[in-house]
Amino acid sequence: MFRRRVTVFRFFVSFVGFLFSLGSVLGLLAAAGVGIYIAQISDTLPSVNVLRNYEPEVMTRIHADDGSLVAEYAEKRRLFLPIQAIPVRIRNAFLSAEDSSFYEHAGVDPQAIFRALVTNLRNRGTDSRPVGASTITQQVAKNFLLTNEVSYERKVKEAILSLRIEAAFSKDEILERYLNEIYLGLGAYGVAAASLVYFDKSVHELTLAETAYLAALPKAPNNYHPFRHADRAIERRNWVLDRMMLDGAASPEEVRKAKAEPLRVVPRERQRTLPGSEYFAEEVRRELVAMYGSKTLYEGGLSVRTSLDPQMQVMARNALMSGLLKIDKERGSWRGPIKTLELEPGEDWGPKIGTVDGLYDVPEWKVAVVLSVSGNEAILGLQPPRDVWGSLTTEREQVSLTTSGVPWSRVRAGGSTGRLSNVLKRGDAIYVEKVDGTWTLRQVPAIQGALLAMDPHTGRVKALVGGFSYSYSEFNRATQALRQPGSSFKPFVYAAALDNGYTPSSIILDAPIEIVVGREVWRPKNYGGKSAGPSTLRSGVERSRNLMTVRLAKDMGMPLVAEYAERFGIYDDLGKYLPMALGAGETTVMRLVGAYSIIANGGQRIQPTLIDRIQDRHGRTVFKHDQRRCDECNALAWRDQPAPEVIDEREYVLDPMTAYQITSIMEGVVQRGTATRIQALGRPVAGKTGTTNEEKDAWFVGFTPDLVAGVFIGYDEPKPMGRGATGGHMAAPIFLDFMQHAVDGTPVVDFRVPEGIKLIPVDRVSGRQTSGSGPNVILEAFKPGTAPGDTFSIIGLNDNQPSRRRITRESERAVLSGTGGLY
Repeated sequence: MFRRRVTVFRFFVSFVGFLFSLGSVLGLLAAAGVGIYIAQISDTLPSVNVLRNYEPEVMTRIHADDGSLVAEYAEKRRLFLPIQAIPVRIRNAFLSAEDSSFYEHAGVDPQAIFRALVTNLRNRGTDSRPVGASTITQQVAKNFLLTNEVSYERKVKEAILSLRIEAAFSKDEILERYLNEIYLGLGAYGVAAASLVYFDKSVHELTLAETAYLAALPKAPNNYHPFRHADRAIERRNWVLDRMMLDGAASPEEVRKAKAEPLRVVPRERQRTLPGSEYFAEEVRRELVAMYGSKTLYEGGLSVRTSLDPQMQVMARNALMSGLLKIDKERGSWRGPIKTLELEPGEDWGPKIGTVDGLYDVPEWKVAVVLSVSGNEAILGLQPPRDVWGSLTTEREQVSLTTSGVPWSRVRAGGSTGRLSNVLKRGDAIYVEKVDGTWTLRQVPAIQGALLAMDPHTGRVKALVGGFSYSYSEFNRATQALRQPGSSFKPFVYAAALDNGYTPSSIILDAPIEIVVGREVWRPKNYGGKSAGPSTLRSGVERSRNLMTVRLAKDMGMPLVAEYAERFGIYDDLGKYLPMALGAGETTVMRLVGAYSIIANGGQRIQPTLIDRIQDRHGRTVFKHDQRRCDECNALAWRDQPAPEVIDEREYVLDPMTAYQITSIMEGVVQRGTATRIQALGRPVAGKTGTTNEEKDAWFVGFTPDLVAGVFIGYDEPKPMGRGATGGHMAAPIFLDFMQHAVDGTPVVDFRVPEGIKLIPVDRVSGRQTSGSGPNVILEAFKPGTAPGDTFSIIGLNDNQPSRRRITRESERAVLSGTGGLY
């Protein structure tokens, strides 16, 4: 019996040994198989060194000169923050929500993996998504180096890469990449962008509740949408708050208060810009694309500081808009609704009028639909407002429009404003604006325009408006429209003359002239058709005399005029034909304002610019507009050294004395000439009107000692605007409106007189020196040795001969008062 028991026991031990040996062999085989599998996978894995050169797609941000945000450009909305710049509370919130043992584990969390396996086995056969148990390091491995494929193989790859990442990088480096890369919904990548997108705040301004909500999003942003799934979002946020309390990242009292807060999400507009800056921002965008390409613009994280003055930009936008509306009221008529909608009786009109796009950059205007018209009153339905996600609300508001709200005297051919039925009908979609409590009918002006203001000493564009509404038309009439400057080009013809021996008192014949061009005869005329006989060079500018300008250009020679026009940057290659002296060539508002800025800057060249400085994603300056040298500006400490000297090596396009002479003459344009309404500015201002043939283009460009502005008015497809549509009547009032606001509160400064200029009293009619006084006596600016003498000559007296007839003082009266052959 005993032997039998021993035999059984030995058999049992042998069998157990056999099983153990078999298990060991199988284990070794399995381990070898796993090892081979891992080795094969490892050979196909990407290098973790990709993380070392981490440069994520970062949005480019455009800033005004005061640091205000103008615009953002990005494929992915991301702002990179180094780990040191991310508040500790945000770091702790994400650690509590995603990986509380992040600083303890080596890249994978065995306990979390075991819990995930148990959960997945329990959920086997259901539709539940497998639990991943990923650490933050694993999420970094997936986001940077792998795909979103749901499989155990990917989890293995994650684990391998996580161990490698932990060996190659510090914990802070890994967390930095995670917090900048993670997608948090609404197009936001990284905590910095999400803070702006969800709450319109920087990360340093977030409350504990807001921080916890952001930390709740990585798991599934769409599942915790702040509006579609608000209850779920608050529940998840509160869970994160509890986790933070357990981890010691927030006190119980802080958590209690944070849980009591509602979920106040204030989505940030994706294309938000400073008011009225759309044309400016788009011009900067085009320049950046030309400089660096689209990829760098949308992914490179550039920080662009522009020359834009936000307050001045609003002034420019308001001045141009109100000016164009006034012109439309004076010269236009009602051109019909935006579109006509089919409205059924009793139908809810809100959804239909909601399909009509308004002008987002003209928030003063509302889109409305005509519900009924009876007699002199129309009932309108205003377009319902939209919620933060762009959906129409259920709000419905009806208002009344009467004939007093129709600003045009010519409403329709054969129509009358006495009955609104001649103007509107049911279903018409229209623009309206509430003015002084009364709803007023609006339409986009047919005559368009542009306004640009520039610092004449640096070329920095302070304000730029390229049309009535960027939303209506993106075409930038300040930089893209090639238009004839007309008489606003004349100052450069006269500046060329003053720079080459002529004086402000030179006498030029203002009388009809014929120029033979091939088989044709060109007969230029003054505006209005009259001529004044021999007149001073000054009066040729002040009174904008075409005939005098042609004679002066003929006397100088058009090659000289073309050379100066190209020097000033108005044209690249001006045709050497006499009509070009009257502004028949085409240029842009920016180029012309830049040319006037050179005069205002004492003749020294400036380069118009919208961009002051560009920094790359690392803060390095890669472009700077100001190229002046300052060798001592980077001193590390103050040791009683003299102030650093800024070396300005910009060339002079014009003699400073000539620049002052033409400035003084253009002051006369405001004081006595074609722009007298600008006197209302109440300070020294120089400028010139411009009107082209058939009143197709109207200009005014002018400047104070420290600010230049130019206004252009005209149809986009050049055509006559009507008799009297001159620069003085249409453009100058807009210039005045803008400048009154732009220079308000600034000290009154006289134009700076360069050394060497002689101010001599002369009779402004004859140009002769005088010792008397009276309304015709002015102080004229002369260069040394050019004061008026006892004799003078008349330029253009004999158009067939280049020589000038000499006139004595005794015969002066007869010449200036005679009519005979002088006209």
